[in-house]
Amino acid sequence: MTEWKEGIAKITLPTPFEVGDVNAYLIKGERLTLIDAGVKTKECWNSLKTQMADLHVSPDDIEQVILTHHHPDHVGMLDFLPDTIELFGHPLNERWIHPTEEFFQVQEEFFTALFHQFGLPKEYLPSLENLRKTLKYSCNRSLTGHLHEGMTPPGLSGWQVIEAPGHAQSHIALFREKDGVLIGGDLILAHISPNPLLEPPLLGETERPKPLLQHNESMKKLLSYPISVVYTGHGDEVYQLKELIEKRLTRQHERAMTVLDWLREEQLSVFEICKRLFPAVYKRELLLTISETVGQLDYLSSIGEITNKDTQPVLFQAR
Repeated sequence: MTEWKEGIAKITLPTPFEVGDVNAYLIKGERLTLIDAGVKTKECWNSLKTQMADLHVSPDDIEQVILTHHHPDHVGMLDFLPDTIELFGHPLNERWIHPTEEFFQVQEEFFTALFHQFGLPKEYLPSLENLRKTLKYSCNRSLTGHLHEGMTPPGLSGWQVIEAPGHAQSHIALFREKDGVLIGGDLILAHISPNPLLEPPLLGETERPKPLLQHNESMKKLLSYPISVVYTGHGDEVYQLKELIEKRLTRQHERAMTVLDWLREEQLSVFEICKRLFPAVYKRELLLTISETVGQLDYLSSIGEITNKDTQPVLFQAR
């Protein structure tokens, strides 16, 4: 049964995605605040209403929503909530939660060029259609206001915003200093390591972000806060944060060293490396596995272990 704990209630909602259930959180502040909003399905909506009834409130009582990031499993039910509810998050949510046809085209052009550069055969290009398909579970809403590093969100005295890009460029976490509670979205998960997902360059920029490097820095950033518990976007709470971050960083480094060993033997494209890293799932989860693969190469480049040849496709080799 859903219940309040220190003014926070965890609500676990079903999704159609492989990651499984997603967590949203209600906070009793000066305003009743919902952190994240599940997917746009009736099953998810009914589950929210049932669990809120256990708390003796209803969706009509929600006064504002704060987004940890823009992914469909965290924003979709915004379309079921009244238009009067205020919506806050990092400004980089906007292009995803209120997408335009122009943005869809930018996305498709970016990934088409990237797939060519990475050496993906042409038969994989139709998978780009999935970019639009996954957004059917998303929403079409605009932010009421923006949240940035160090801000206190409206209606949530005692909480502060921590910018934490990597898993998504729009990612933030919320920290309550009095008891060390962090609502972390998908920044750190107990059971799996979140995917650092590729996104098109930010407005006015030409370079793509390097999400794995960002994600590593965002995790390290948490170590400077006195965090006692992390309420996560999926699965259980995290209590041993320092140990888990060290485990995640070590595991990522080891995976990169495996890739480096391959590159000491021969030059390889991103796609060739992806197939080796994820032989069982790369076809089914192409964007996830390509993003992870590129992340390892970004990491190896950042520590000076590899170079690349500007060919088509781009080939990587050890120094």
